[in-house]
Amino acid sequence: MTDLTTELKQRVIDTLDLIDLTPETMDVQAQLVGGAFGIDSIDVLELVIMLEQDYGVSIDTKELGEQVFRTIESLVRYVEENT
Repeated sequence: MTDLTTELKQRVIDTLDLIDLTPETMDVQAQLVGGAFGIDSIDVLELVIMLEQDYGVSIDTKELGEQVFRTIESLVRYVEENT
């Protein structure tokens, strides 16, 4: 697991106040939106804002958001490729 993976896991946990999770318990392959984490469309908006503020990365279409927020792994890959 890369430093960015751990960092993004923690940022997701902090941003969405997922108090029952730790970076170690988040599977990078698990479905983010609509999955076991309970992330919904409002949460996605919070994550989009966090990514823009903290990483300078923008997600400007629903289709792109669906790809980026599919899993932690897809989120990490997008941030790596766009920062």
